[in-house]
Amino acid sequence: MITFPIAKINLGLNVVERRPDGYHNLETVFYPVPICDALEVQPMDGRFPSEADCDLKVTNIIIEGDERRNLVVRAYELLKQEFPGLPRVHAHLFKQIPTQAGMGGGSSDGAAMMTLLNEMFGLGLTASQMVERVVKLGADCPFFVEGRPAYAEGIGERLEPLELSLRGWHLAVVRPDIPVPTREAFSLIRPAHPQKNCRTIVSQPVETWRDELVNDFEQSVFALHPEIGAVKERLYDLGATYAAMSGSGSAVFGLFRNEKSLEGEFEGMFCRVLSLTV
Repeated sequence: MITFPIAKINLGLNVVERRPDGYHNLETVFYPVPICDALEVQPMDGRFPSEADCDLKVTNIIIEGDERRNLVVRAYELLKQEFPGLPRVHAHLFKQIPTQAGMGGGSSDGAAMMTLLNEMFGLGLTASQMVERVVKLGADCPFFVEGRPAYAEGIGERLEPLELSLRGWHLAVVRPDIPVPTREAFSLIRPAHPQKNCRTIVSQPVETWRDELVNDFEQSVFALHPEIGAVKERLYDLGATYAAMSGSGSAVFGLFRNEKSLEGEFEGMFCRVLSLTV
């Protein structure tokens, strides 16, 4: 079976307080973006020589590090603990969502793996039951179980569905070749409650967002990596109604009222322009 894990952007991201466990409480709006990976899973032949119960192959974009730490494998292992009879599988992940970009690609892959295994092997888990399990993999994994616009609190796991649509808008996503480690980004943040909640702001016309909808990570990340801030300013120069960094970076997105070509504007960077339909 095959599925297509989606990306997300953050419409506003406020770090409101540091928790006793060292994590931070957030307020943000997650919005699904049709930039997709492809995840194919097949039962493993019993003669396969690997000792692993879940064999993972990643193609197109190289992911550094031990593949056993990949959330696709970890989602399988999490379910295997609860369902010991879960068959061994091959997983092929074709990566198209840029990594270390603040677009949730790894989290989406992990959630997609759990959803796919649930369907393939008739595990009988409901969406809410999968959310309870997948949060163990990452704070924003629960959003990707259903992938609908949502307001999030806590570490990103407490979700409230939103009636929010950007249908008809054109979304440009630009990711400079500058990784921003999440730990580094959080270390520079001073938590504070915003004067106006992002859930309220996104209910207003997009034209009002530029002056009110804030990503708290931008100040520190742009200071460390001014090239990322320059992408945001260039998107505004090109006519974006609203532009911001997604998550803790380094991807920056712009919303355009009219279709836009960015050919030749961001050489050497991931650059995609999409017409939003949801």
